[in-house]
Amino acid sequence: MKHDSRIPLVVVTGPTASGKTALAVQIARRFPCEVISADSRQVYRYMDIGTAKATAEEQREVRHHLIDVVDPDEKFSVADFSEQAHARIKEIHQRGHLPLVVGGTGLYIRALTEGLLDLPGEDEALRQRLLAKEQQLGVGTLHQQLAQCDPELAQRLHPNDQTRIVRALEVFTLTGTPLSHWQTEHGFKDQPYRVLKFAMAMDRPLLYERINQRSVLMMDQGLVVETQQLLDRGYDAQLKSMRTIGYHQAVRYLQQDLTREEAIADLQQETRRYAKRQLTWFRKDKSIIWVDYDSRFDSILAWIEDFI
Repeated sequence: MKHDSRIPLVVVTGPTASGKTALAVQIARRFPCEVISADSRQVYRYMDIGTAKATAEEQREVRHHLIDVVDPDEKFSVADFSEQAHARIKEIHQRGHLPLVVGGTGLYIRALTEGLLDLPGEDEALRQRLLAKEQQLGVGTLHQQLAQCDPELAQRLHPNDQTRIVRALEVFTLTGTPLSHWQTEHGFKDQPYRVLKFAMAMDRPLLYERINQRSVLMMDQGLVVETQQLLDRGYDAQLKSMRTIGYHQAVRYLQQDLTREEAIADLQQETRRYAKRQLTWFRKDKSIIWVDYDSRFDSILAWIEDFI
């Protein structure tokens, strides 16, 4: 494949807590790499512990991009990610380095490697009507509506994922076609990169145990303090970024809706559910090479060396 003139792109993905960072560090120690974060929450400033960002030491060891891009109250769409990631990849390649995409946001990775859907733009009036309906009838109303018109996508989305649910209903209302259908049918006419994708594979019980342990560690490392600091900065608890896993539980703890033990248990449960949805998404991507968690890194590195 080395005769192919397209930019080589290595992707390390998989469910949360599966060891993506460990693999990425090993790759970066062998090849001159720069990491592009493909994580929809790591773009937010001041949100480090709850999003499991690379540590300061890891970021000193290898240059990272698309971390700390916007404030927690700013919008950052998949289109924003795609545009900025394409620009970074070009710059990294021009420096003679290997672009290494690392993260678990499947939609980001798909947009980067397969292209963005040619869908209608946002209809603010329609969105406001949908949000008003949810507020009037209760949380879960829009998810139930989505299940009627796009059951495949509804199964992948958490009922609290209001942003994506509203967008899916918006697309269906404006086009008459389920968003899941658009996602299945779409792809680049000309692939801009040569792509090698890896994902960490491990038994479900081990993955869940790692999730449980990391949830406790996040609380021990100061997730509640980080959340309080965000609130003190003036960021509303109802912001999209603040309603994500980890921060939502910390806010409820601060509001005395949950004890510390209950907050940890809820964090563990929601993260396990998220990991399950991630696995469903990634297993549909037949181009991913699943690597056993305890496998030798040498074989992976040899694969990459042959690829680039």
